[in-house]
Amino acid sequence: MDPRIAWFQPEQRGPANNLWMHIWEMTQTLGNLYFNNNCNTVSAKLTSGGGDGTSSNASDSSGNEVSEQLDFIPLEANNNNNGGGRAGRGVGGGGQVGGSRVAGVGTELPNKRKRDNKASTFGFNRSLLLTDGAEDIYTGTPWKSRNYSEGIVGLHEEIKDFYEYIYPRPEEEHMRLEVVARIHRVIKDLWPNAEVQVFGSFSTGLYLPTSDIDLVVFGHWETLPLWTLEEALRKRKIADENSVKVLDKATVPIIKLTDLHTEVKVDISFNVQNGVKAANLIKDFKQQFPVLPYLVLVLKQFLLQRELNEVFTGGIGSYSLFLMVVSFLQLHYREDVCSSNPNLGVLLIEFFELYGRHFNYLKTGIRIKDGGSYLAKDEVQKGMLDGYRPSMLYIEDPLQSGNDVGRSSYGAMQVKEAFDYAYVVLSHAVSPIAKHYPNNKSESILGRIIRVTQEVAEYRDWISAQWGQKLNIPFFYFSKANDVTRLVESKELDECNNNFPEDSAVLPAVPRSKVSSNSSSPSPSSPSSPSSSTPSSTASSSSDAVSLYVYI
Repeated sequence: MDPRIAWFQPEQRGPANNLWMHIWEMTQTLGNLYFNNNCNTVSAKLTSGGGDGTSSNASDSSGNEVSEQLDFIPLEANNNNNGGGRAGRGVGGGGQVGGSRVAGVGTELPNKRKRDNKASTFGFNRSLLLTDGAEDIYTGTPWKSRNYSEGIVGLHEEIKDFYEYIYPRPEEEHMRLEVVARIHRVIKDLWPNAEVQVFGSFSTGLYLPTSDIDLVVFGHWETLPLWTLEEALRKRKIADENSVKVLDKATVPIIKLTDLHTEVKVDISFNVQNGVKAANLIKDFKQQFPVLPYLVLVLKQFLLQRELNEVFTGGIGSYSLFLMVVSFLQLHYREDVCSSNPNLGVLLIEFFELYGRHFNYLKTGIRIKDGGSYLAKDEVQKGMLDGYRPSMLYIEDPLQSGNDVGRSSYGAMQVKEAFDYAYVVLSHAVSPIAKHYPNNKSESILGRIIRVTQEVAEYRDWISAQWGQKLNIPFFYFSKANDVTRLVESKELDECNNNFPEDSAVLPAVPRSKVSSNSSSPSPSSPSSPSSSTPSSTASSSSDAVSLYVYI
């Protein structure tokens, strides 16, 4: 069982499972101790061999022994007290859920992945083992506050509750707007005529609590000023010193950073038009398929916690995932997928079945244009230069002919394996035999493949505590030329005699309904819900001409 993909289900846990897990961990611990002891022995021999001024060539036997031991690099030599540094890479490794200590869990095992990804469920099996039978522990399913119906209807109900829970809260959006404002201010100080726009999941509203912000800077430069902006962000203490990375050799050169105050990750690119166009395309498809936001957020969380969501590590990016969902709905045999209330549980399982079992990645590509279709890769290759061939996950870019959106997803087969696993687990969970599972009514069906780590839950609580009060500050709204909304604190407006302060930040548009919303998350029947949004409100929120002025 790959711990990045799976964890033990409730019906699999018990005395036998615990016994074999303890046996497995003991073998891993013994192997780790032997490994570390050898490292210490080698280190001692090297120190004694060169410390007294004698020749570094000891006896042949000692020299042979040292040379044999130096065939590896002792990465875990400094973690002798962990007793599980190596176990953290296998089944049951790791004593935390997403890097946060879980009630009842003992020794924390360091894991860089967890520090980088708050949502990672790597090592979740060990947490289940150590907290077995304990009370008042964090379950990882904070959206589940009631018992659901049996079978596929219960999964449909739970997906709706998950969507309401994970949907961005007003204070989370407010926090991200502040991050954009700080970076925007730095860019404007450097290049007053530059234009900054937001694209990606933040502009479409389909972002998770730990999702990054995508910014694009438009201007005129002989060479892209990546390093100039990187230096300015460091000097202004916008970003965490160790987080700023300039990927100037990438297909699309970007600056990656983590905001120092909020831990929000930001990607900054230059003069990239397709990002903004893709955001508008996504908004159009959200209108055509009201179920898209529900499926996309579930699938994004599914990939994120398994660290299969980053393109530069071979995973499937948000845009590729979105196009896969659109293709799935376009070519679905049932017409009700375009309705506002189809069974979300059925659609989710069928999505996993399609891309986990039936889709032929070797011979088939995906096309979104003209109502959607599948492409034969042999035909695609005929139009490519000699020596080139379609990628394993070939998705034709609907905005740029000839561009393969999935070309960098070299780990597509790992994603396929994860989808196949989810299909098996959910199919069994909604089958008639599932009613005989222990605690089947109280256990979460969606929680069999998705968990929200305690670190993410605490992060969201921290955001609510820090930015929730700012939502109660009265604001004054007015429109200008029917395409600009200005937002300023009313007290500041009086002080300035109806003039905006000089350091006001110009931010890209966000849906007005979300800014003024007082609810923590929209219900499926609310006006801001994707299944019931009106065309007029969506048109105003997706207009490129709309800007938002926020005084910070």
